[in-house]
Amino acid sequence: MGDHTHRRRNAAIGIGLTVTIVAGVLAVRAVSAPDFGIESAPDAGHPRCAQVARSYPEKIAGSARAATDLPGVTVWGDADVVLRCGAPVPSATVDPCVNVDGVDWVVDESRSKDGHKVLITYGREPAVELTVTDAAAHEGAGLVDLSHAIEPIRQGSPCI
Repeated sequence: MGDHTHRRRNAAIGIGLTVTIVAGVLAVRAVSAPDFGIESAPDAGHPRCAQVARSYPEKIAGSARAATDLPGVTVWGDADVVLRCGAPVPSATVDPCVNVDGVDWVVDESRSKDGHKVLITYGREPAVELTVTDAAAHEGAGLVDLSHAIEPIRQGSPCI
């Protein structure tokens, strides 16, 4: 009978410990900013990324800026709009390019699929990559506001 009581007590302690650990993990996840399944760009720690991030708009396409702990990454809404500063600088391309208020954006057609468009600044180092849902792209996705924020990263060469 003593052995049975001992096993029950050990089981209760084990269950209590498991519940405590799971609760702790859930609490940390609730407090930490989500990463939305996104990775920072290779050069996300570039000083210019921190400089321009201070000018990013609070809202884009009706979506509020979301908190994230990822360096060089800014997200609006539920990842409707994702900006990654520090992306690799694109080389000369035949992909379409558009100039928005002095900032050249290349549409990366090979990666623009599954309901998303991928744009990347051209001629600026570090480059800034923008991924937007087709719905957010249809609304303009704040490209003018983002271009104003990114403009301080000097352009070395135009794509147009």
